[in-house]
Amino acid sequence: MLITTSRQAASRTTTATRGRPVVGRRTHPMWFMAPAFAILLVFFFLPTLFNFVYAFTDWSGFKSAIRPVGVDNFTDLGSNGTLFRSLRVTVVYAVLVAIFQNAFGFGLAVLLERDTWLNRVARVFFLIPVLMSALAVGYIFQALLKPTGGLNRLLGIDYAWLGDTTWTIVVVALIHAWKWMGLSMLIYLAGLKTVPDDIVEAAHIDGASRWRTFWAVRFPLLAPAITFNVATALLGSMNGFDIAQATTGGGPARTTEILNIFIYRTFGQGLFAQATTMSLVLFLLVALMAFPVIYVLRKREEIL
Repeated sequence: MLITTSRQAASRTTTATRGRPVVGRRTHPMWFMAPAFAILLVFFFLPTLFNFVYAFTDWSGFKSAIRPVGVDNFTDLGSNGTLFRSLRVTVVYAVLVAIFQNAFGFGLAVLLERDTWLNRVARVFFLIPVLMSALAVGYIFQALLKPTGGLNRLLGIDYAWLGDTTWTIVVVALIHAWKWMGLSMLIYLAGLKTVPDDIVEAAHIDGASRWRTFWAVRFPLLAPAITFNVATALLGSMNGFDIAQATTGGGPARTTEILNIFIYRTFGQGLFAQATTMSLVLFLLVALMAFPVIYVLRKREEIL
């Protein structure tokens, strides 16, 4: 009796819906994505397209008209050596940040892997810098590291941490890595938690020590986490601006003038076409460095 009633109700429902337009489940959700696509189009794709266009013009704050000039902007920037110096500084800065950030994050993940209440509290404290403004972090360290700052008073020395032309870029890279090491720690922790326990137990049964088990069994399984952390550290530092600008402003003697600071100064001088050319060069540099690194790390994941 219950089955017959259910069939009759279903038949009435089907009859009532006949003749009405049926919305396809596969196409209907796309309308909800329209605002997101519109924002991407206006604030990302169009500026990127105009970046490729204005790099080949004489767009300037001192001219009323914009005329095409071909590759003159690229040749002018390449001839004076300023662009290549900023590119070299940017690459060195990105490599240092990637090394420091992953070393700090990996070390913290190993130290705080056990789920104790003390480790949970420590994880939260190391994640706080990730949530802080990069400019705020830069200004805080700028105040701490100046000759009359808190660090010199604590150590009882008089050293210009941000005034050494040799080591200042290392100091700024360490500050950048300190800010984002909590994110790397979180990714490495997630990777360590996903290592199957039976594999570790099998290694112990075979006689492997704890140290050997970690480096021969658990560490290779962190390949996806390493790929993500290295890629994000490289991309983030190559597009960095806030911390370097707040701590040194590109000095001393332009030894920390990464490309974004150079672009910022060029825009401020009204040389819009040259600044756009440099931003296009930065875009190509990020692509040329990031994609091969990601490809190699992906291949490493497949091998492991």
